[in-house]
Amino acid sequence: MGECACTPGQTVGPFLDLGLPYPGDSALVGDGRPGALRLRGTVYDGAGDGVPDALVELWQTDGSGRIVRRPGSLRRGDRDDAAFTGWGRCATDPAGHYGFTTVAPGSAGDGRPPFFALTVFARGLLDRLFTRAYLPGGDPGADPLLAGLDAGRRATLLCVAETDCPGYRFDIHLQGPRETVFLAYRDGGR
Repeated sequence: MGECACTPGQTVGPFLDLGLPYPGDSALVGDGRPGALRLRGTVYDGAGDGVPDALVELWQTDGSGRIVRRPGSLRRGDRDDAAFTGWGRCATDPAGHYGFTTVAPGSAGDGRPPFFALTVFARGLLDRLFTRAYLPGGDPGADPLLAGLDAGRRATLLCVAETDCPGYRFDIHLQGPRETVFLAYRDGGR
């Protein structure tokens, strides 16, 4: 037998969305829940254009800073807020916007500022990207990741408080001069 040619590499997306979206996928809590807020933003490509076919996933602690360890349902039609799972998924709209309804993550109690953990899947990426969206007001020196960055790079990981509604804005720049800091994991995050 002769040598076989290698299969060419492929990038993430475009996505077949069968089974990806589901009712309430971006609502970790209901709008009426006390303390509910919006985390919203835009995913930008290197040219500064919104990415219309990205997928953003969110993980977070509950409002007390605890990592949710009980199983939850991804069926969110008649969601019981007592079953908060700390996970959501949102596809971007044609302009690249995403948004989640959730609660502010609590601090782990060790002085580090609370954050949302985000994963981005988008066309042109060889693998998903991991980042964090830190709430404003915490001590960046208490978090090893933030403390290790200069002020300009650190700013790409900080949420901005909204003025028109309870919530925060966190834009994600996939590349370019305002590129968001992305995290690398030794095992590729798997």
